[in-house]
Amino acid sequence: MLNSAKFIAAALLTASATATMAQDAVEEDAIEQNQPVDVELWRLDCGTIQLADAAPFSDTNLYDGEERTITDSCYLIRNGDQHMLWDAGLPSALKGTTATQWVFTYSLERTITDQLAELNLTPDDINLIGISHYHDDHIGQAAEFPNATLLINSTEYQAVDSGAAGPAKESLSPWFGEEKGEVRQFRGDHDVFSDGSVQVLKMPGHTPGHSALVVNLPTTGSVMLTGDLYHFEEQVTNKGVPTFNTDRADTLASFHRFDQMAGNLDATVIIQHDPRHISRLPAFPEAAK
Repeated sequence: MLNSAKFIAAALLTASATATMAQDAVEEDAIEQNQPVDVELWRLDCGTIQLADAAPFSDTNLYDGEERTITDSCYLIRNGDQHMLWDAGLPSALKGTTATQWVFTYSLERTITDQLAELNLTPDDINLIGISHYHDDHIGQAAEFPNATLLINSTEYQAVDSGAAGPAKESLSPWFGEEKGEVRQFRGDHDVFSDGSVQVLKMPGHTPGHSALVVNLPTTGSVMLTGDLYHFEEQVTNKGVPTFNTDRADTLASFHRFDQMAGNLDATVIIQHDPRHISRLPAFPEAAK
């Protein structure tokens, strides 16, 4: 009986020690996970769009007859030794020229690769490429990064794969061709690096699987990139819904969610097409930190 008691006591002590060690390991992991993440954000110039008439950007005639100049912005994010591109702008073939379609006149001065070179980076250094949606002014240079993993909402992926997104499959050929590159699909929000630093946000309405992005920087704080949820500031205040959006109700719901989240995070909001927002981030090649 005595030996049994000693055995039980020893077993309990061993179990207690093991539990303590396990708890210490969990606490150490938690401490590591709570360490500041090394993240930087650059704005890249991915083109300019002249609007002869901004009427299509409201289905209630808010902007009829207005001429506007809007920008086409892409973003580079570094998380440790990983590099992510958010949106891929107008096609490189436009460099130094212009093209007109409907009320839009497109132009491009520098390619993404040109700008990456100023940071001593090449297309092979891009590990991930996330697209807010399948419109051509957001995927134009994507195929120049064939070795990157494509991040895309699963609904958006299906639209491209089925042909419902028009010619988008050609611009995204490295991930939709015969030899498909790596694709990471997600249905809702997606924590890109699994550390909370970069999150893709489900914001449908402009297209069925449209996404926005929030980047949590150590010094700057939260930066929210709109994709095409908004195209210019006036849409924030008067809720202008473009005529070419796929779902009006979804758009308004996404407006509400994005605005409330931006307020709660005290975020710096960057409307990717609004030239007035360029100065909200450091001028390239400086990065927001």
